[in-house]
Amino acid sequence: MNIRNYSSLILGIAALLVLMGCGSKKGPDPTSFTKIDSLTDTYLALQDSMVDTWNMMIKDDNKKIRAMRGLIHELEIGGQYSKGDLKSYEQRVDQLTRIRYTPKTMWNTDVIEEYDFASSSLVTELIALAESYTAFSYNTTLQKLVEEIRAADQRVENYRADYDAVALQYNKFIEDNQETLKEIAESGTLDKKPLFQVAAE
Repeated sequence: MNIRNYSSLILGIAALLVLMGCGSKKGPDPTSFTKIDSLTDTYLALQDSMVDTWNMMIKDDNKKIRAMRGLIHELEIGGQYSKGDLKSYEQRVDQLTRIRYTPKTMWNTDVIEEYDFASSSLVTELIALAESYTAFSYNTTLQKLVEEIRAADQRVENYRADYDAVALQYNKFIEDNQETLKEIAESGTLDKKPLFQVAAE
């Protein structure tokens, strides 16, 4: 074998080895993405669950407020109570939506306490007013509205417990995966969520 052929053979083997080496280079380890994907899914699922639970709670609270307005309207039609007194109740009911807590303001327990006091006072007073109405015993519309208000008021604690259960899971998840989650959190902050049970203590 002459030198030229030998050199060609060496170059061919070297090229083959380079090509084989390129082919055997490992790409990114797929398992390194699996954990982040899984954490992202859990993170988003917990957020969705909190939003859904919150929305159900607020939707029920809005139904209670609508029932209160309906009750005042029915009492106004009856003409037994003065319009001035009933107007005062209307204003207090309207105020409820303005002072109601949000996922952000509930860090301040005073906000929840103020809303609860305003709501409970109205429920008590409006039900007492309706039940003292002379035609209450055979006015099925008034009876139905009173029952709606009373039932919604009793459901509050259940909705809050449901929300707290999800928020506790979320807070623990954030605590356990703080560093990894920094890569996927859009806002750049991973704040824990306040709980109703803390406000109640």
